[in-house]
Amino acid sequence: MIHTYCIHGLPLKTGDIICTIDGKDDILPGEIWRMVGKLLPGVVDHTIIYTGPGGRCVEAGAKLRVIAFDIIGDTWVPETMVAQRGPLIDSFYGVAYPLADKDLTEAEEIKIRESVAAYCLAQAAANKPYNLHFLESNTEEAFYCSQLAYKAYLPHNVDLNTGKGIPDIPGTSSIIFPQEIWEGCRHKRPATLTS
Repeated sequence: MIHTYCIHGLPLKTGDIICTIDGKDDILPGEIWRMVGKLLPGVVDHTIIYTGPGGRCVEAGAKLRVIAFDIIGDTWVPETMVAQRGPLIDSFYGVAYPLADKDLTEAEEIKIRESVAAYCLAQAAANKPYNLHFLESNTEEAFYCSQLAYKAYLPHNVDLNTGKGIPDIPGTSSIIFPQEIWEGCRHKRPATLTS
């Protein structure tokens, strides 16, 4: 079943990807996470797959494993989700739409969205650990945030790895960076946050 939700005025459907920036200005843990985010190229530091129903999402993050959690309300307030997500404090950036501009029938799109959600939820149910070996993006034994989205979409010929890597650092093209997903998909930012 395909679920819908709205976050910061942006529509979400099962399988869409929420993109965030590590850190938040007004609290100390947010400043610590902002420093962590500076280690990654680009603005977007973290990705989360929306599965539904309601605000249900899946991520590989601060709890050092794949988890399912629920967004509380229609705006991203990380402090309200700490009990579910662990100490990750991040700021909402926008939504990436991996299936936008794909020449899919409605039935094909539904099948992919359902499969992506089922894959991500299965990894959470299996309590898969966080993948600290970022160059090892083909494993399914452990996941980092953007790798989880990549692996969920790959069987459907949607490759979220642009292969850019970090310029001048050989071997990094196998890493799936959150920024790659943002840049490689049609995406939207809420008008209230784009200034």
